[in-house]
Amino acid sequence: MEQIERIGISVDKNLLNSFDKLISRQGYQNRSEAIRDLIRERISAEKLKNPKTKTVAAVLIVYEHQATQLMEKLTSLQHSHLLETISSLHIHIDDHKCMEAIILRGQVGKIKKTAEQLISLKGVTHGKINLMLVEPE
Repeated sequence: MEQIERIGISVDKNLLNSFDKLISRQGYQNRSEAIRDLIRERISAEKLKNPKTKTVAAVLIVYEHQATQLMEKLTSLQHSHLLETISSLHIHIDDHKCMEAIILRGQVGKIKKTAEQLISLKGVTHGKINLMLVEPE
């Protein structure tokens, strides 16, 4: 069973009021859970600085679907990194633009390299990498 330790902190009243409004809008039931999430987020961000940390990532790209050979290059990159690619989802945005959500798994350094290769392809207009820590706390 998980042990809980109670702590006390001092916070400026205005800062606490702003925090309470924020967590209320986000649906938190109490400050403790919101603070635990903030702690997890900071620990995760620190661990993700290590290129050898295991992670999963969502790579989102928006591109012109008529771009020359872009689909072939996207598919080729995903197949060449098959151990890292978990899944992908293709979305039609409008007559000219598509979005691809590609889920990768592996070490931070390798995932960033693969994601940057995908984002830098000619025809990709927007790209974003979202890394999520998968190691235990």
